Amino acid sequence: MKYNVRGENIEVTPAIREYIEKKISKLDRYFTEAPDAKVNVNLRFNQDKSSKVEVTITMPQLVLRAEETNIDMYAAIDLVTDKLERQIRKHKTKVNRKFREKGEFPITFATSENTEVQDLDEDELEVVRTKRFDLKPMDSEEAILQMNMLGHNFYVFNNADTNRTNVVYKRTDGRYGLIETH
Repeated sequence: MKYNVRGENIEVTPAIREYIEKKISKLDRYFTEAPDAKVNVNLRFNQDKSSKVEVTITMPQLVLRAEETNIDMYAAIDLVTDKLERQIRKHKTKVNRKFREKGEFPITFATSENTEVQDLDEDELEVVRTKRFDLKPMDSEEAILQMNMLGHNFYVFNNADTNRTNVVYKRTDGRYGLIETH
């Protein structure tokens, strides 16, 4: 894996870099071959003395992302690694179930006696409601107003400027994000 470790309001020391690489490299055991992955790690030291660790691992057919905030930077790194490991296990279970249903065998993940995979409930992936609606052309500010009026945390709309489907969403920090399609 190729690591890109950045720090905001904190200097990334060799000890921190080494700790991150050591913890995240343990995820390699879930793959049969070393993934051609890029690991982007963003460390942030906040004014309230807490540390935020964001990790994005980009692989050819999968993107893993997790973030964690904690007073202790090393504890935040441990917690974010645990989150990523849970995501991999969940994905592995889903992929294995699909292949079992088709009568094929997956080759993406390694199997070892040390790797526990907890089966997901079938209901967890079931679509329980479908909504259909027309996408009204609007700008992102109007979409945010519509989202807030509905009391939702995201809103799908047709961008009047680009004529493409976009999504606005409320971020955990209270601000707003925009997802644009290609």
